[in-house]
Formats: sequence, structure tokens, C-alpha cells
Amino acid sequence: METVQTQFLSLTQPGKPFRLFHGGTLAHARLAYETYGQLNADKSNAILVFHALSASQHAAGFNPEVDGVGARWTEECHVGWWDGFIGPGKAIDTKRFFVICANWLGGCYGSTGPSSINPETGRSFGASFPRLALADQVDAQVQLLDALEIQTLHAAIGASLGGILTLSLAMRYPERVRIVLPMATGPQVTPLQRLHNFEQIFAIETDPDFKGGDYDPHRPPHRGLAVARMIGHKTYVSLAAMQERARDEIATTSDDLSWYKLSSTLESYMLHQAQKFVQRFDANTYLRITDAWQRLNLAAEAGCETLEEAFLRCRNHKFLVFSIDSDVCFYPEEQAELMDLLKKAGADATRITVHTEKGHDSFLLEPNLFQPYFRALLMETI
Repeated sequence: METVQTQFLSLTQPGKPFRLFHGGTLAHARLAYETYGQLNADKSNAILVFHALSASQHAAGFNPEVDGVGARWTEECHVGWWDGFIGPGKAIDTKRFFVICANWLGGCYGSTGPSSINPETGRSFGASFPRLALADQVDAQVQLLDALEIQTLHAAIGASLGGILTLSLAMRYPERVRIVLPMATGPQVTPLQRLHNFEQIFAIETDPDFKGGDYDPHRPPHRGLAVARMIGHKTYVSLAAMQERARDEIATTSDDLSWYKLSSTLESYMLHQAQKFVQRFDANTYLRITDAWQRLNLAAEAGCETLEEAFLRCRNHKFLVFSIDSDVCFYPEEQAELMDLLKKAGADATRITVHTEKGHDSFLLEPNLFQPYFRALLMETI
């Protein structure tokens, strides 16, 4: 497996802050990113991959450490989260394509976020880190494309929240991308997502260690973040897959429980996932990204009155939309709505439904189900 290294781009210059959609600014901001493969002479073979809520810029290969991340870069992070998809001969073939993946602004894996040190105070930003919109993520990554002198992407690919970013890119910068592959995603926040997200926000905010967001880095709100992860995780993995995975767990006790004793391996499995997660993620980052999801308004972020108007900007793109039939995070009905909007806009759009028992996380776990469609579309138009 190839060893790769995270690179960094400054998004700001003296007197030129990074301006945010909701009105705030960042005087100092950097973006962490990785690239795979080689950019061709006319810079026409670039593919931008947007990661989902809790992933990172490290999409492929092996990366044992990232500058400034420290212990949060656990062993679980060392192998790229999409290594099954990106590489020589894989679905996104790095013998032909130049692949870029960046950590979200506000993230905790090298991009400037709430856990980063604010140069003006010498302390982490904490609660003072401003509110973010999904539009800010697209703006930051378009700035990265400018730095790499890439005018038009061959494709933009993303799943879950990353899929929403592909839509935002196509609406806000239609001339910067040709092919758009949104996977297991949707065009707006559903009532169920809004409730799940709020439960997670509430769990973090009410942890006594949260302290309004200015928590002690040596005593972060792990309990609240763990509960948030458990709430979210049950929408990422189907119940059938979760029960299958839980067979390898051992029901044990938990220091966080006093009276109740764990009664099943399913409980142990969920607790184990939460305990792993809190070691590698930051609570304030989780809140900023979840808040951006809660406030999602693709039309407004594109400067349009309606989604129908915003999707008209996508009429010259080629779309391949993926549904996962067992997905309970972004139900297939949401991709049906997306397809309806694309067809009304006159876009060239195809929808593929993947049949699996693994749920939403199939886009991470089963590259063989997606690879033929990726290859056919990406190679057809190169």
C-alpha cells in the first residue's frame, strides 16, 4: 500500500480573511488535503472527492500521521477511508485520474477548526469558531482547485453529506465540473434527519464537560459525543448488518453505567463504536458540521429562490445518482426526489439502486457494487 502525506493550503492572506456564508470570517485558515495519481498536461483528468461527516482528507493509501492532529489520528485513520475505491485499477483509477480529497473547513484532521490554535489568542478557537454552511466547504475547495490551476473537474464524487456538496458545487460553480456522482444523499434535510441531528446536538451540549464549547482539551465531552455517535451510527448501518457485526462482541460492563448492566452483544457493539469514535473526533467539529446540515438550504446558498431554479444550473452536467435500498440515513425516496428535480431541469441523469443488507455504509464497505458504474461513466467521457 502506497504511503501518502497530507498537504496544506492557506485560505487566507494578511488583510484577506476567508469570508463565510453566514457572515463570519476567519482571519487565519488552512485546508488539509491529499492527492493521488498524476494531473495530466491539460489538467482535464481531475476528480474531487468530498468526504462525509466524520471522515478526513485521507481517502486512499497509508498515512501514519498528520501535522497538528496528534493522538486524534488513531490507528483507525491510517488507511484511507475509501482505499477500496481509489487506486490503480480500482473504481477511481489513479493510473488515469488525479484525485483530490480535502478535510472540511471546521474539521479536526488538519484543516482549521474549533480545536485549532487561534494565532490571535494562543488558545484553541473552541466556542468562538464561527458557524459554517455547506457553501463554505465548496468555496474552500474551489480555492484549492484554483491553487492547483484546475479550471474544470472531470468529476465530483461524494456520498452522504459529501453528496450534498457535489450538488452545491454543480449549482454554485457549474463551469467547474462536468460529471457529478452523488451517492446515498438528498437535496434537503428531512424531518427524521432533523430530529436525529438535534438529538446528537443535545447530547453534546448537555454533557457537563462541554462547558459551552470551551472545554478542557484534556477532559473533552466524551460522554455526550459518544451518545451522539450512537444515535447517528444506527442510521449508518442496517439492523441486519449491525446484528451480524455484534456477534463478535462480548457483552461487558461500562464505567458510564451504574445500575444497568449490558445485556446483549448489540449493546456492546454500539458502545465499542462510540468509544472508538470519541478518541478520533472533536465535539465542536461534530457540532459545526451537524449545524451546517441542519441549516442546509441549497437554493439560498446558490443565490436562488427555489430548488427548481437552482437545479437549472445543473442542466449541462452528467449525473449518476446512487441509491442504497437498505439506507435509513438517506432513504431512497430522497434520491427519487433528487432525480425528479434533475429531470425537470433537463439534466442528463441516471439513477442506480444498489441492493445490499449493509445500509448507508455500503458506499464505504462494498466497492464491488459501485465499481462497474463508476468505471463505465468516468471512462466513457475521458
